[in-house]
Amino acid sequence: MTQTTVPSRTTTTTTTSSGLRSLHLIRVAFSLIWVALVVTTSASLVSTDRPTAIAAVLLVVYPLWDVIATLLERRMAGTASEDRAGTANMALGLAATAGMIIAVFSTIGTTLLVFGLWALLSGAIQLIVAIRRRRTIGAQWPMVISGGLSVLAGISFAAMSTSATSDLSSIAGYSAFGAFWFLVSAVALTIRGRREKQ
Repeated sequence: MTQTTVPSRTTTTTTTSSGLRSLHLIRVAFSLIWVALVVTTSASLVSTDRPTAIAAVLLVVYPLWDVIATLLERRMAGTASEDRAGTANMALGLAATAGMIIAVFSTIGTTLLVFGLWALLSGAIQLIVAIRRRRTIGAQWPMVISGGLSVLAGISFAAMSTSATSDLSSIAGYSAFGAFWFLVSAVALTIRGRREKQ
């Protein structure tokens, strides 16, 4: 007979915090590599052009990666059946991936519009999740800021999509800022974890 031990809230919180920290660092690495590839393949393209083949693949992969990261986060936290925000974010990411597949065959302006709508809505979801996690995990202020900035960036991308001079460098900048805030969040979670052990 196997004995099952129910983890305490403190143990669960520590495990979740540690897992989030690791996942945030993976997100940072992915975003930085993605930014470098986008900048080197499409920096000179403007909204009336089509994305290059490499840039098109990168643009499709980005929201899909967010879906994968959300799935990993849900499994790590063990809240898959209760996490409506995570489910909504995954559905949104899959819809954005499908929309991006269509958009990259059009113009960069159309691509910016699709990306902007996704950034706005996913940022709003991130903001809600971060606010909820403040009470259980803590150290969520970087994710609150990141979610708020994503909403603003999404509005900005949608507005830029109608400009004849907009390019993909703005999306690369968005991802770079996202990487920065995930790094700050990982550091904040590390500091909080050390304080709890003292």
